[in-house]
Amino acid sequence: MAVIDTILTASNDLAALIPAQIPDPAPVQPPGTEGFLSIMGWAKWVALALCIMGLVAAGAMMSWQSRRGEGGEHVGKIGMALGGVIVISAAGALVGFLMGA
Repeated sequence: MAVIDTILTASNDLAALIPAQIPDPAPVQPPGTEGFLSIMGWAKWVALALCIMGLVAAGAMMSWQSRRGEGGEHVGKIGMALGGVIVISAAGALVGFLMGA
């Protein structure tokens, strides 16, 4: 019983050392990084443009090969391109969610 009392007393002492409110400052953009945000916007635009071109190419290949009976093979490519569009479009929200913001 004395061991349990010692552990409980020690845990109460440790709890007093931990602050009740841990500070969580908001993210602040460092000065001079406006150009980096422009580059990120361009990268997102290019990535979405590539996804659109991939969708067009997969659709064209699907229609071309459907005459030979092989059109269904490209459905996976279309699904991957659409998945890429979702990830690219929601990149900011996904990172915020994963970081717990």
